Amino acid sequence: MEGVLTSFDFDCLLDRRRPGCVKWTRYPSDVLPMWVADMDFLSPQPVRHALAERVALGLFGYEFPTPALAEAICDWLARRHGWSVRPEAIVFLPGLVSGMNLVARAFGRVGDSAVMLTPIYQPFLSVPANQGMTATTVTMHWRIEGQRIHGEVDYEAFARAIGPRTSLFLFCHPHNPTGHEWTRDELQRLAEICLSHNVLICSDEIWSDLTLEGTQHTPLASLAPEIGRQCITLMSPSKTFNIPSLGFGFAVIENEALRRRFIAANNGVLPYPNAMGLAAAEAAYRCCDQWLDALRHYLTENRDVLLDYVGRHFPAVRTTLPNATYLAWLDFRAINLDDPHRFFLEKARVALNDGAMFGPGGQGFVRFNFGCPRAQMLEALERMRAALTEIG
Repeated sequence: MEGVLTSFDFDCLLDRRRPGCVKWTRYPSDVLPMWVADMDFLSPQPVRHALAERVALGLFGYEFPTPALAEAICDWLARRHGWSVRPEAIVFLPGLVSGMNLVARAFGRVGDSAVMLTPIYQPFLSVPANQGMTATTVTMHWRIEGQRIHGEVDYEAFARAIGPRTSLFLFCHPHNPTGHEWTRDELQRLAEICLSHNVLICSDEIWSDLTLEGTQHTPLASLAPEIGRQCITLMSPSKTFNIPSLGFGFAVIENEALRRRFIAANNGVLPYPNAMGLAAAEAAYRCCDQWLDALRHYLTENRDVLLDYVGRHFPAVRTTLPNATYLAWLDFRAINLDDPHRFFLEKARVALNDGAMFGPGGQGFVRFNFGCPRAQMLEALERMRAALTEIG
Protein backbone atom coordinates (compact mmCIF):
# COMPACT_ATOMS: atom_id res chain seq x y z
CA MET A 1 0.00 0.00 0.00
CA GLU A 2 2.84 2.44 0.70
CA GLY A 3 3.89 2.38 -2.94
CA VAL A 4 0.35 3.30 -3.94
CA LEU A 5 0.08 6.12 -1.43
CA THR A 6 3.18 7.92 -2.68
CA SER A 7 1.40 8.49 -6.01
CA PHE A 8 -1.24 10.75 -4.50
CA ASP A 9 -0.98 13.83 -2.29
CA PHE A 10 -4.04 13.97 -0.08
CA ASP A 11 -2.16 16.23 2.36
CA CYS A 12 -2.13 19.12 -0.15
CA LEU A 13 -4.07 22.12 1.18
CA LEU A 14 -6.19 23.54 -1.65
CA ASP A 15 -7.51 27.09 -1.90
CA ARG A 16 -11.23 26.65 -2.58
CA ARG A 17 -12.41 30.12 -1.54
CA ARG A 18 -13.79 31.31 -4.84
CA PRO A 19 -17.24 32.66 -5.77
CA GLY A 20 -19.83 29.92 -5.97
CA CYS A 21 -18.04 27.26 -3.91
CA VAL A 22 -20.80 26.11 -1.56
CA LYS A 23 -18.57 24.55 1.08
CA TRP A 24 -16.13 27.44 1.43
CA THR A 25 -18.28 30.54 0.84
CA ARG A 26 -21.49 29.87 2.74
CA TYR A 27 -19.85 31.10 5.94
CA PRO A 28 -17.47 34.04 6.59
CA SER A 29 -13.85 33.63 5.55
CA ASP A 30 -12.60 32.99 9.11
CA VAL A 31 -14.83 29.92 9.45
CA LEU A 32 -13.31 26.50 8.72
CA PRO A 33 -15.94 24.44 6.85
CA MET A 34 -16.25 20.83 8.00
CA TRP A 35 -19.87 20.44 7.00
CA VAL A 36 -21.21 19.70 3.50
CA ALA A 37 -20.26 16.27 2.14
CA ASP A 38 -17.70 17.00 -0.50
CA MET A 39 -13.98 16.43 -0.07
CA ASP A 40 -11.12 18.93 -0.12
CA PHE A 41 -9.09 16.76 -2.49
CA LEU A 42 -8.45 16.99 -6.21
CA SER A 43 -10.49 14.55 -8.26
CA PRO A 44 -8.37 11.73 -9.73
CA GLN A 45 -6.20 12.60 -12.71
CA PRO A 46 -7.92 10.22 -15.18
CA VAL A 47 -11.22 12.01 -14.50
CA ARG A 48 -9.64 15.43 -14.99
CA HIS A 49 -7.96 14.21 -18.19
CA ALA A 50 -11.25 12.86 -19.57
CA LEU A 51 -12.97 16.16 -18.86
CA ALA A 52 -10.17 18.13 -20.54
CA GLU A 53 -10.41 15.91 -23.63
CA ARG A 54 -14.19 16.35 -23.72
CA VAL A 55 -13.89 20.15 -23.52
CA ALA A 56 -11.25 20.13 -26.27
CA LEU A 57 -13.81 18.65 -28.67
CA GLY A 58 -15.74 21.91 -28.49
CA LEU A 59 -19.06 20.15 -29.13
CA PHE A 60 -21.74 20.20 -26.47
CA GLY A 61 -24.88 18.88 -28.10
CA TYR A 62 -27.29 16.41 -26.56
CA GLU A 63 -25.73 13.07 -25.65
CA PHE A 64 -27.04 9.67 -24.67
CA PRO A 65 -25.17 7.43 -22.24
CA THR A 66 -23.24 4.86 -24.29
CA PRO A 67 -23.33 1.07 -23.93
CA ALA A 68 -19.64 1.31 -23.01
CA LEU A 69 -20.53 3.34 -19.93
CA ALA A 70 -23.14 0.81 -18.79
CA GLU A 71 -20.57 -1.96 -19.26
CA ALA A 72 -18.00 0.01 -17.23
CA ILE A 73 -20.51 0.36 -14.40
CA CYS A 74 -21.35 -3.35 -14.46
CA ASP A 75 -17.64 -4.23 -14.45
CA TRP A 76 -17.13 -1.92 -11.47
CA LEU A 77 -20.00 -3.42 -9.49
CA ALA A 78 -18.67 -6.93 -10.13
CA ARG A 79 -15.04 -5.99 -9.38
CA ARG A 80 -15.59 -3.86 -6.29
CA HIS A 81 -18.75 -5.38 -4.78
CA GLY A 82 -19.12 -8.86 -6.22
CA TRP A 83 -22.50 -7.90 -7.67
CA SER A 84 -23.41 -9.23 -11.10
CA VAL A 85 -25.68 -6.74 -12.86
CA ARG A 86 -26.80 -6.75 -16.50
CA PRO A 87 -26.36 -3.49 -18.47
CA GLU A 88 -30.09 -3.30 -19.20
CA ALA A 89 -30.74 -2.97 -15.45
CA ILE A 90 -28.96 0.41 -15.40
CA VAL A 91 -31.14 3.55 -15.62
CA PHE A 92 -29.20 6.80 -15.83
CA LEU A 93 -30.04 9.81 -13.66
CA PRO A 94 -28.75 13.36 -13.16
CA GLY A 95 -28.52 12.83 -9.40
CA LEU A 96 -29.68 10.65 -6.53
CA VAL A 97 -31.92 13.08 -4.66
CA SER A 98 -33.91 13.59 -7.85
CA GLY A 99 -33.77 9.83 -8.40
CA MET A 100 -35.24 9.18 -4.96
CA ASN A 101 -38.04 11.62 -5.68
CA LEU A 102 -38.68 9.82 -8.96
CA VAL A 103 -38.97 6.53 -7.08
CA ALA A 104 -41.64 8.09 -4.85
CA ARG A 105 -43.40 9.53 -7.90
CA ALA A 106 -43.40 6.15 -9.65
CA PHE A 107 -44.37 3.87 -6.78
CA GLY A 108 -46.11 6.01 -4.17
CA ARG A 109 -49.66 7.30 -4.26
CA VAL A 110 -51.09 10.37 -2.61
CA GLY A 111 -51.87 9.39 0.96
CA ASP A 112 -49.33 6.57 1.06
CA SER A 113 -46.49 6.59 3.57
CA ALA A 114 -42.76 6.08 3.19
CA VAL A 115 -40.88 4.67 6.16
CA MET A 116 -37.28 5.55 7.01
CA LEU A 117 -34.78 5.19 9.85
CA THR A 118 -33.69 8.39 11.57
CA PRO A 119 -31.49 10.28 11.97
CA ILE A 120 -30.99 10.34 8.21
CA TYR A 121 -29.64 12.55 5.42
CA GLN A 122 -32.00 15.52 5.36
CA PRO A 123 -33.35 15.24 1.75
CA PHE A 124 -34.87 11.85 2.64
CA LEU A 125 -37.24 13.60 5.02
CA SER A 126 -38.75 15.81 2.31
CA VAL A 127 -39.23 13.18 -0.40
CA PRO A 128 -42.63 11.85 0.77
CA ALA A 129 -44.26 15.29 1.04
CA ASN A 130 -42.97 16.21 -2.42
CA GLN A 131 -45.16 13.44 -3.82
CA GLY A 132 -48.21 13.88 -1.55
CA MET A 133 -47.13 11.09 0.78
CA THR A 134 -46.42 11.11 4.49
CA ALA A 135 -43.11 10.33 6.18
CA THR A 136 -43.07 7.63 8.87
CA THR A 137 -39.86 7.77 10.88
CA VAL A 138 -38.45 5.06 13.11
CA THR A 139 -35.78 6.48 15.39
CA MET A 140 -32.75 4.31 15.99
CA HIS A 141 -31.75 3.89 19.61
CA TRP A 142 -28.21 4.54 20.77
CA ARG A 143 -26.09 1.80 22.28
CA ILE A 144 -23.37 3.47 24.36
CA GLU A 145 -20.07 1.82 25.24
CA GLY A 146 -17.72 4.33 26.86
CA GLN A 147 -17.08 7.04 24.26
CA ARG A 148 -18.47 4.95 21.41
CA ILE A 149 -22.06 5.23 20.31
CA HIS A 150 -23.82 2.99 17.82
CA GLY A 151 -27.24 3.39 16.24
CA GLU A 152 -29.35 0.24 16.41
CA VAL A 153 -32.66 -0.61 14.76
CA ASP A 154 -35.68 -1.63 16.79
CA TYR A 155 -36.96 -4.17 14.28
CA GLU A 156 -40.29 -4.62 16.06
CA ALA A 157 -40.88 -0.86 15.93
CA PHE A 158 -39.86 -0.87 12.26
CA ALA A 159 -42.39 -3.62 11.49
CA ARG A 160 -45.12 -1.81 13.46
CA ALA A 161 -44.46 1.39 11.52
CA ILE A 162 -45.45 -0.32 8.27
CA GLY A 163 -49.17 0.09 7.72
CA PRO A 164 -51.59 -0.82 4.92
CA ARG A 165 -50.69 2.37 3.03
CA THR A 166 -46.90 2.04 3.41
CA SER A 167 -45.52 1.65 -0.10
CA LEU A 168 -41.82 2.60 0.27
CA PHE A 169 -38.83 2.06 2.53
CA LEU A 170 -36.29 4.84 1.92
CA PHE A 171 -32.97 3.40 3.04
CA CYS A 172 -29.52 5.00 3.38
CA HIS A 173 -26.72 2.41 2.96
CA PRO A 174 -24.00 3.08 4.10
CA HIS A 175 -25.65 5.34 6.60
CA ASN A 176 -25.40 9.12 6.56
CA PRO A 177 -24.83 10.68 9.13
CA THR A 178 -23.39 7.90 11.33
CA GLY A 179 -20.95 6.41 8.79
CA HIS A 180 -22.25 2.88 9.40
CA GLU A 181 -21.98 0.14 6.79
CA TRP A 182 -24.98 -2.05 7.53
CA THR A 183 -24.12 -5.69 8.19
CA ARG A 184 -25.56 -8.55 6.16
CA ASP A 185 -27.68 -9.57 9.14
CA GLU A 186 -29.09 -6.05 9.53
CA LEU A 187 -29.81 -5.85 5.80
CA GLN A 188 -31.47 -9.25 5.79
CA ARG A 189 -33.77 -8.43 8.69
CA LEU A 190 -34.88 -5.11 7.21
CA ALA A 191 -35.44 -6.66 3.79
CA GLU A 192 -37.46 -9.57 5.17
CA ILE A 193 -39.81 -7.18 6.96
CA CYS A 194 -40.30 -5.17 3.78
CA LEU A 195 -40.90 -8.23 1.64
CA SER A 196 -43.42 -9.64 4.12
CA HIS A 197 -45.40 -6.39 3.83
CA ASN A 198 -44.89 -5.96 0.08
CA VAL A 199 -43.01 -2.69 0.60
CA LEU A 200 -40.67 -1.53 -2.16
CA ILE A 201 -37.13 -0.73 -1.03
CA CYS A 202 -35.29 2.30 -2.38
CA SER A 203 -31.68 1.84 -1.25
CA ASP A 204 -29.51 4.94 -1.64
CA GLU A 205 -25.98 3.51 -1.87
CA ILE A 206 -24.11 6.63 -2.94
CA TRP A 207 -21.46 5.90 -0.27
CA SER A 208 -20.98 2.27 -1.32
CA ASP A 209 -17.45 2.75 -2.69
CA LEU A 210 -16.25 4.66 0.37
CA THR A 211 -16.11 1.91 2.93
CA LEU A 212 -13.02 2.29 5.10
CA GLU A 213 -10.29 -0.33 5.27
CA GLY A 214 -11.39 -3.64 6.70
CA THR A 215 -15.01 -3.18 5.59
CA GLN A 216 -16.69 -4.52 2.44
CA HIS A 217 -19.91 -3.03 1.08
CA THR A 218 -22.82 -5.41 0.49
CA PRO A 219 -25.41 -4.07 -1.97
CA LEU A 220 -28.81 -4.77 -0.43
CA ALA A 221 -30.23 -6.07 -3.71
CA SER A 222 -27.41 -8.61 -4.00
CA LEU A 223 -28.45 -10.55 -0.89
CA ALA A 224 -31.02 -12.73 -2.64
CA PRO A 225 -32.96 -12.74 -5.94
CA GLU A 226 -36.26 -12.06 -4.21
CA ILE A 227 -34.76 -9.00 -2.51
CA GLY A 228 -33.28 -7.77 -5.77
CA ARG A 229 -36.72 -8.02 -7.41
CA GLN A 230 -38.19 -5.65 -4.80
CA CYS A 231 -35.32 -3.16 -4.59
CA ILE A 232 -34.25 -0.08 -6.52
CA THR A 233 -30.62 0.78 -5.83
CA LEU A 234 -29.36 4.32 -6.38
CA MET A 235 -25.63 4.86 -6.95
CA SER A 236 -23.24 7.55 -8.15
CA PRO A 237 -19.51 8.26 -8.46
CA SER A 238 -20.05 11.76 -7.07
CA LYS A 239 -18.98 11.19 -3.46
CA THR A 240 -16.32 8.62 -4.31
CA PHE A 241 -14.40 10.70 -6.84
CA ASN A 242 -15.39 14.16 -5.57
CA ILE A 243 -17.42 15.16 -8.64
CA PRO A 244 -20.88 16.01 -7.23
CA SER A 245 -21.34 19.12 -9.38
CA LEU A 246 -21.12 17.07 -12.60
CA GLY A 247 -24.62 15.68 -12.07
CA PHE A 248 -24.36 11.95 -12.73
CA GLY A 249 -25.98 8.93 -11.09
CA PHE A 250 -27.84 5.76 -11.93
CA ALA A 251 -30.41 3.31 -10.65
CA VAL A 252 -29.98 -0.44 -10.71
CA ILE A 253 -33.41 -2.01 -11.24
CA GLU A 254 -33.23 -5.74 -11.91
CA ASN A 255 -37.00 -6.22 -11.97
CA GLU A 256 -38.07 -5.37 -15.53
CA ALA A 257 -41.62 -4.42 -14.51
CA LEU A 258 -40.32 -1.99 -11.89
CA ARG A 259 -37.81 -0.61 -14.37
CA ARG A 260 -40.47 0.08 -16.98
CA ARG A 261 -42.67 1.81 -14.43
CA PHE A 262 -39.76 3.91 -13.15
CA ILE A 263 -38.81 5.02 -16.66
CA ALA A 264 -42.44 5.80 -17.54
CA ALA A 265 -42.86 7.93 -14.41
CA ASN A 266 -39.99 10.15 -15.52
CA ASN A 267 -41.78 11.22 -18.70
CA GLY A 268 -39.68 14.35 -19.19
CA VAL A 269 -39.27 15.19 -15.50
CA LEU A 270 -35.52 14.48 -15.27
CA PRO A 271 -32.96 15.01 -18.04
CA TYR A 272 -30.19 12.64 -18.99
CA PRO A 273 -26.86 13.29 -17.29
CA ASN A 274 -24.80 15.95 -19.05
CA ALA A 275 -21.84 15.25 -21.34
CA MET A 276 -19.25 16.11 -18.71
CA GLY A 277 -20.82 13.82 -16.13
CA LEU A 278 -20.89 10.96 -18.63
CA ALA A 279 -17.21 11.41 -19.51
CA ALA A 280 -16.12 11.69 -15.87
CA ALA A 281 -18.11 8.63 -14.79
CA GLU A 282 -16.64 6.33 -17.43
CA ALA A 283 -13.08 7.46 -16.63
CA ALA A 284 -13.71 7.00 -12.90
CA TYR A 285 -15.08 3.49 -13.23
CA ARG A 286 -12.43 2.34 -15.72
CA CYS A 287 -9.23 3.95 -14.48
CA CYS A 288 -9.37 4.94 -10.80
CA ASP A 289 -9.19 1.80 -8.66
CA GLN A 290 -5.68 2.62 -7.44
CA TRP A 291 -6.60 6.19 -6.56
CA LEU A 292 -9.66 4.99 -4.64
CA ASP A 293 -7.65 2.41 -2.68
CA ALA A 294 -5.21 5.15 -1.66
CA LEU A 295 -8.07 7.48 -0.72
CA ARG A 296 -9.72 4.83 1.45
CA HIS A 297 -6.42 4.29 3.25
CA TYR A 298 -6.02 8.03 3.89
CA LEU A 299 -9.61 8.41 5.10
CA THR A 300 -9.18 5.42 7.41
CA GLU A 301 -6.14 7.07 8.96
CA ASN A 302 -8.06 10.36 9.27
CA ARG A 303 -10.85 8.49 11.05
CA ASP A 304 -8.39 6.90 13.46
CA VAL A 305 -6.64 10.21 14.20
CA LEU A 306 -10.00 11.90 14.80
CA LEU A 307 -11.20 9.19 17.20
CA ASP A 308 -7.91 9.30 19.08
CA TYR A 309 -8.14 13.09 19.39
CA VAL A 310 -11.71 12.95 20.68
CA GLY A 311 -10.73 10.24 23.16
CA ARG A 312 -7.86 12.29 24.57
CA HIS A 313 -9.30 15.82 24.49
CA PHE A 314 -13.12 15.46 24.58
CA PRO A 315 -13.70 12.92 27.37
CA ALA A 316 -17.40 13.75 27.70
CA VAL A 317 -18.07 13.49 23.96
CA ARG A 318 -19.18 10.29 22.29
CA THR A 319 -18.75 9.42 18.63
CA THR A 320 -19.65 6.67 16.23
CA LEU A 321 -16.93 4.42 14.83
CA PRO A 322 -17.56 5.06 11.12
CA ASN A 323 -16.56 2.17 8.88
CA ALA A 324 -17.79 3.92 5.74
CA THR A 325 -18.11 7.48 4.41
CA TYR A 326 -15.91 10.34 5.65
CA LEU A 327 -18.46 11.44 8.23
CA ALA A 328 -18.17 11.33 12.02
CA TRP A 329 -21.28 11.68 14.19
CA LEU A 330 -20.37 13.46 17.43
CA ASP A 331 -22.63 13.38 20.50
CA PHE A 332 -22.41 16.50 22.68
CA ARG A 333 -25.52 15.83 24.76
CA ALA A 334 -23.52 15.14 27.94
CA ILE A 335 -21.95 18.62 27.78
CA ASN A 336 -25.34 20.34 27.90
CA LEU A 337 -24.73 22.57 24.91
CA ASP A 338 -28.12 23.87 23.84
CA ASP A 339 -27.02 23.97 20.20
CA PRO A 340 -23.56 22.46 19.52
CA HIS A 341 -23.68 23.47 15.87
CA ARG A 342 -24.17 27.14 16.72
CA PHE A 343 -21.72 26.97 19.61
CA PHE A 344 -18.83 25.77 17.43
CA LEU A 345 -19.74 28.12 14.62
CA GLU A 346 -19.73 31.16 16.91
CA LYS A 347 -17.04 30.21 19.45
CA ALA A 348 -14.66 28.05 17.40
CA ARG A 349 -15.38 29.39 13.89
CA VAL A 350 -15.88 25.82 12.69
CA ALA A 351 -18.91 24.97 10.54
CA LEU A 352 -20.44 21.54 11.18
CA ASN A 353 -23.80 20.05 10.25
CA ASP A 354 -26.47 20.46 12.91
CA GLY A 355 -27.65 17.03 14.02
CA ALA A 356 -31.23 18.27 14.35
CA MET A 357 -31.50 18.61 10.56
CA PHE A 358 -31.24 14.82 10.27
CA GLY A 359 -34.59 14.30 11.96
CA PRO A 360 -35.64 12.56 15.19
CA GLY A 361 -32.65 11.30 17.14
CA GLY A 362 -30.28 13.97 15.86
CA GLN A 363 -30.70 16.66 18.51
CA GLY A 364 -27.46 17.33 20.41
CA PHE A 365 -25.26 15.83 17.70
CA VAL A 366 -23.12 17.35 14.95
CA ARG A 367 -21.79 15.78 11.76
CA PHE A 368 -18.07 16.28 11.13
CA ASN A 369 -16.62 15.85 7.61
CA PHE A 370 -13.09 14.38 7.76
CA GLY A 371 -12.71 14.14 3.98
CA CYS A 372 -9.92 16.71 3.94
CA PRO A 373 -6.15 17.06 4.45
CA ARG A 374 -5.22 15.89 7.94
CA ALA A 375 -3.78 19.27 8.92
CA GLN A 376 -7.12 20.90 8.17
CA MET A 377 -9.00 18.32 10.23
CA LEU A 378 -6.64 18.79 13.17
CA GLU A 379 -6.98 22.57 13.00
CA ALA A 380 -10.76 22.23 13.25
CA LEU A 381 -10.44 19.90 16.24
CA GLU A 382 -7.99 22.26 17.95
CA ARG A 383 -10.41 25.15 17.49
CA MET A 384 -13.22 23.07 18.96
CA ARG A 385 -11.07 22.01 21.92
CA ALA A 386 -10.15 25.61 22.64
CA ALA A 387 -13.79 26.68 22.56
CA LEU A 388 -14.77 23.91 24.99
CA THR A 389 -11.86 24.78 27.28
CA GLU A 390 -13.13 28.35 27.58
CA ILE A 391 -16.44 27.17 29.03
CA GLY A 392 -14.73 24.66 31.34
